[in-house]
Amino acid sequence: MSPAGHGPVPYHPPVKRSIAIEGHRTSISLEPVFWDMLKDAADGAQMPVSALVAQIDAERIQSDTPPGLASAIRVWLVAQQRANSA
Repeated sequence: MSPAGHGPVPYHPPVKRSIAIEGHRTSISLEPVFWDMLKDAADGAQMPVSALVAQIDAERIQSDTPPGLASAIRVWLVAQQRANSA
């Protein structure tokens, strides 16, 4: 099932990329659709992807049960999309 008004869902395995968070390099594996969404969100906030990832990381660490960084990014992106759709 494809999203309403869109083409087929782009299934693809995760792609690993290296990002610096506060001067420390880390690797993050996300599916390409999430990399695209992350870039769009960073562009919309007029900040580099690494700065947005650092922001998400800081929020995630404050959680009572912090998920892994890749999971936190996915959840953050979905929450933003839901908030923007409301």
